Amino acid sequence: MRLEGKKVIALVSEEFEDLELWYPILRLREEGAIVHLIGEQADHEYRGKYGVPAVSDYDMKNINIDEYDAVLVPGGWAPDKLRRYPEVLQMIRTFNEKRKPIGQICHAGWVLISAGILEGRKVTSTPGIKDDMENAGAKWVNEPAVVDGHIVSSRRPPDLPIYVKAFADLLAQY
Repeated sequence: MRLEGKKVIALVSEEFEDLELWYPILRLREEGAIVHLIGEQADHEYRGKYGVPAVSDYDMKNINIDEYDAVLVPGGWAPDKLRRYPEVLQMIRTFNEKRKPIGQICHAGWVLISAGILEGRKVTSTPGIKDDMENAGAKWVNEPAVVDGHIVSSRRPPDLPIYVKAFADLLAQY
């Protein structure tokens, strides 16, 4: 229970990649973390790309992000929606400024790009947004998981065990 007492935001929107949302949430909860799903609306059922539901605990406008130790951004098509909310971008910028753990996998890099926090960072993502990551100033590498300071990035679902372990290790040190 090395993460007991740690609080994590898991962002959610329509068409999240089912495994990229649920696998980290379940693993972190197994280690004692409190993980809340945060979406545009509270108590709203969002559907993953493959139909798995996720009900948000809170909405992004009415949470106190200072109460949280880390944030996770899932992939799928949800990041393209999430990056359109000023509240999400400010949340990511605040976590970045405070050097709190930020996890992103697959297309979630779009949210970090839109938040403007990737300049000079070593990251990975789905190869499909490699150019986007590099155009945002990041050094993109093709590895299962990359830890650069407080940012943990990963490519796709087969990399989840390595990604979530790296994220949990970082969170345990925070």
